[in-house]
Amino acid sequence: MNRSLPSFFAFLAVLTVGFMLFATKLTSGASRTAEGPVGAPAFDATVAASATEDTAVFAGGCFWGVEAVYDHVKGVKHAISGYAGGNVVNPSYEQVSTGDTGHAESVEVIYDPSQVSYGKLLQIFFSVAHDPTQLNRQGPDHGTQYRSAIFYRNPQQQQVAESYIKQLTAANTYSRPIVTQVAKLGGFYQAEEYHQHYLQKNPYQPYIVINDQPKVAALKKQFPDVWQN
Repeated sequence: MNRSLPSFFAFLAVLTVGFMLFATKLTSGASRTAEGPVGAPAFDATVAASATEDTAVFAGGCFWGVEAVYDHVKGVKHAISGYAGGNVVNPSYEQVSTGDTGHAESVEVIYDPSQVSYGKLLQIFFSVAHDPTQLNRQGPDHGTQYRSAIFYRNPQQQQVAESYIKQLTAANTYSRPIVTQVAKLGGFYQAEEYHQHYLQKNPYQPYIVINDQPKVAALKKQFPDVWQN
């Protein structure tokens, strides 16, 4: 047993917290003209009285961080990492990573619309889950597989998403143009098991600490009304 391990881990913990605080500051203000969450959608989806489950699909860079954010949203039943937007059936991570399949790393969010609305999920997407002004990239990741996209399942989701982007643009919410693609969902393919809940399984992995833990911290700070452990 190396006796330096305890002190090393203590140092690593301090360094981790420092990285999270620094990255949170960068993430929360990325391309934004003001601090805090972006404005809520003026137009939201209507909910049938009997509705207990609905599905939304978002792409915002590496799916690990986006999934981790929605894992902590009250009313979300499941957040699943996967692939959407391309033309290959049941693609592998290796195939998607080439950028040749047309797929984006995406997250399927299965939620209870009586607890959290589609519009609220979009507000979280544009506030803390990613930077919607980065074209075909997100942070250190480059390629169309890391593009910003909303894959709608029905005309109402399309209307809410497109209306919200126009609202955010008119309000000069970001210092750069929103590049988020709004496209019809052709299919969602679940990613390999080792990608599921990756942040929960690997909380101290350097990529997670620098790029994804700050997103979860920002959700807790900016959306305490929907935060859940």
